[in-house]
Amino acid sequence: MTRLTIVLGILAVGLVFLILNHDSGRTFGIMNDDFGRLVTLGAIATMFATGIVQSRRHNIGETLRQFGVWVLIILVLVSAYLYRTDLQSFGNRLVAGLIPGRAAVFTDNEGIQEVVLHKVLNGHFETPVTVNGETVQMLVDTGASRVALSYEDAQTLGLNPAGLAFTQRVSTANGEARAAPITLAEVAIGPIVRNNIQAMVTEEGKLDQSLLGMSFLSTLDFLQMQTDELRLRD
Repeated sequence: MTRLTIVLGILAVGLVFLILNHDSGRTFGIMNDDFGRLVTLGAIATMFATGIVQSRRHNIGETLRQFGVWVLIILVLVSAYLYRTDLQSFGNRLVAGLIPGRAAVFTDNEGIQEVVLHKVLNGHFETPVTVNGETVQMLVDTGASRVALSYEDAQTLGLNPAGLAFTQRVSTANGEARAAPITLAEVAIGPIVRNNIQAMVTEEGKLDQSLLGMSFLSTLDFLQMQTDELRLRD
């Protein structure tokens, strides 16, 4: 059995145990992070021991060089696991910056999740919002008292706007319009989910884009708007 096979076997077994015990946070009574370090030390010790054995048959310089390379590889792999949360947050922030409008989700040390939006090219905050299990693009509007759906989006969501009663008058970017009050069973943006949200559907052609209004936003624990960034916290 080669040295590579032994080391990869140790790492593979350690990784399997970490994955199986991820939710519990402990493996064989040891915190997962500590167990990960233990697996690393075990792999390094194995590399060192097999290196000593092989050095008796091969050039010591070549053995040390290979040993150093594998130690570096092991450290990189284990570090990636130990700092996986930080790397995931960095990746989410990077993608959110490169793709404006994509909701990036971050989790702090206390397990609290925060949704971060970046402005799109038109200078507004827009993001996909899940309504009753279907996704529609919405503009975040703190000036709107309720979630407002365009006639077209209401059709997409299967709300049958033709059968609604348009009894309310509202002001839109396209002038005054009539709207039908409705209650949405579920509205979600990232991990933030709300049920029974008061909303309205506007007449056909009166609203260019659906609005994520205060009937949803006011339920949040935290909402902070910066120059190019909007933070939402459940």
